Amino acid sequence: MLKQRRMAADQVAAGLFEAEAAIDAALNKTAALTATIPAARTGAGLSALFGQDALERLSETIAALAQARRGIVETHKQLAEVKVQIGLGAVTMGGGDGEKPPENAVAAQAANVRTLRRGAIAA
Repeated sequence: MLKQRRMAADQVAAGLFEAEAAIDAALNKTAALTATIPAARTGAGLSALFGQDALERLSETIAALAQARRGIVETHKQLAEVKVQIGLGAVTMGGGDGEKPPENAVAAQAANVRTLRRGAIAA
């Protein structure tokens, strides 16, 4: 029974890590495209009016991808809880791309970002 749970957890972890990497790759590619458009426009000597709608759509796309990343991060946290619930809490699942920060550090960082955003809005 433990062997089957471990195999299932490995399968889910592999899919999770692939999904996380795909979202990060999409963010990277979309951000690179966003940076390319103004540079190409300037290099071609075109007015700032050219490509504005495309840049706005790309900004929306980046926001949607950031939200998708938030969703996969939350999924990761929930699956970590499931891992404990099924008796695999001491098992490290390979394939992640780095050490996880302590949970309280993540919460503190999120609070700082919210505070900074409020300050920027108020200014």
